Amino acid sequence: MVTSEATPSPHGSFQRRRPPGPHAESPCIASRRRPCSGALPPSGVAVYRAAKDIKTPGLDMEALGAGAAARNTIAAGALLRDCQTARAAQSGLTRLPQRPRREEGGSDVCDGGTETALAHCHCQGQRWRSPHGLSGKGARVSGASSSSVRTARCAERSSVHLSGPAPAAAMAAWPAAPLLINFGGSLLGFVATLTLIPAFKDHFLAARLFGEDLNKAFRRPIPEAQGMISGAVFLIILFCFIPVPFLRCFVEEQCTAFPHDEFVELIGSLLAICCMIFLGFADDVLNLRWRHKLLLPTMASLPLLMVYFTNFGNTTIVVPKPFRVLLGMHLDLGILYYVYMGMLAVFCTNAINILAGINGIEAGQSLVIAASIITFNLVELNGDYQDDHIFSLYFMIPFFFTTLGLFYHNWYPSQVFVGDTFCYFAGMTFAVVGILGHFSKTMLLFFIPQVLNFLYSLPQLFHIIPCPRHRLPRLNPTTGKLEMSYSKFKTNSLSTLGTYILKAVKILHIVDVRSGMDEDGEYSECNNMTLINFVIKLIGPIHERNLTLLLLLIQVLGSMIAFSIRYQLVRLFYDV
Repeated sequence: MVTSEATPSPHGSFQRRRPPGPHAESPCIASRRRPCSGALPPSGVAVYRAAKDIKTPGLDMEALGAGAAARNTIAAGALLRDCQTARAAQSGLTRLPQRPRREEGGSDVCDGGTETALAHCHCQGQRWRSPHGLSGKGARVSGASSSSVRTARCAERSSVHLSGPAPAAAMAAWPAAPLLINFGGSLLGFVATLTLIPAFKDHFLAARLFGEDLNKAFRRPIPEAQGMISGAVFLIILFCFIPVPFLRCFVEEQCTAFPHDEFVELIGSLLAICCMIFLGFADDVLNLRWRHKLLLPTMASLPLLMVYFTNFGNTTIVVPKPFRVLLGMHLDLGILYYVYMGMLAVFCTNAINILAGINGIEAGQSLVIAASIITFNLVELNGDYQDDHIFSLYFMIPFFFTTLGLFYHNWYPSQVFVGDTFCYFAGMTFAVVGILGHFSKTMLLFFIPQVLNFLYSLPQLFHIIPCPRHRLPRLNPTTGKLEMSYSKFKTNSLSTLGTYILKAVKILHIVDVRSGMDEDGEYSECNNMTLINFVIKLIGPIHERNLTLLLLLIQVLGSMIAFSIRYQLVRLFYDV
């Protein structure tokens, strides 16, 4: 390791003076392969010099000293104690306790024993909180350059990795005050949504934004696109909430510098959701085609991807155990990871939109998914990635309560329709917390019914089998129950692939196929391929309210399976 000397600068701070020529990088490498170096503030000079006296092989004392200097004296002392712990461990241990691996692409991939603990640490700039209360979430320290802050992150990660699990008393307490304020604002949002939807009903009817409930014997105009109201209330709550997480930074003694990266995350997320609400309302007004519905979420997700790139930028994932023989322990996906996140936003927005057609199903499934994410966040609050789950709760709690108000009016018999606005709004909100909260795979587990519905619908979505505009079940006026709806087409109009698919699903008994429906026998028909029609196929005609309850029960069952996979079955694929 090339040593450097701390010398006073003309401005009173200390800077590093490196020898001429190329210098060795610190063992803790940043995401863009920059050396962990930078200015050392005066408060850390003594700590830095003391750290140099601890001769522990494999430890970069320069990075450790800069990390200590970037925080307060108490935390610096904790870092030095960790060095001493590592030195003592070398004499009796061959491998120190390791942190559990992160499940997402922005994962911590530190690995190795005592001498290689730092050599394999990839400081990617993602969030981090050490057991000593140090926040490594991109905070800027007064008097330190960006490279020294990066060095501080490296040192903090090294400290936590070498010191092993932290005692419960040493862990930073989660911020109860912002969450309570968020919860209080969400309750007000619930009341506001309940009140505003009936108040604006006539305005939507006057603007001719209404539809007819095709599954009712007596049809009347019903206001549509009411997701705009719940979305507007949601945005107002979070706009007013923006300064709350940063109140500590308005008091100089409690915050050395404003956490701009956290602020950018919050603003970028709201921008993506706001764009999606606007585009969803445009869809309700203009009745856009399906190809446009795939393009709009892609455009709205660009602010989200830029926030991820600037604040995190890590595209390395932990490879599941069955594939490690071929791919190794870690795999850098590069730009493919951003493609995955963009496709995730498109899927979330459209997955709710295609599982629709009966009263209360869109808002109901969103409520169950939101409740599942909130439960997951609360369970993980005392874990290593507390900040990520607090960020998710800031969005999920207001979303849950505003959606609850909309669900009240959308329940059978529906007084309003949620429209494509709500489906886009809900999907983008889930995508935001999944991507920036770094639990996108876990979030997808809560979409198990939506994934099954998507796979079942693929032949019609890609028009291999003719797909009508509305695939909702049809009402039998005699019994008052819902039955499967069908798509009718000429048999010889199907492509070769469509013919084979139709034969396969008929053999598997997952689609009801009827041939020779015309006098000349030229027409065939099959039930529309949605999860709603499939449930009716299994249990027979059913009342609309009972069908909605059954589908919501399936959604709850899917969440229970998701939690089982996340906390039990995951051991087969990852080291936890």
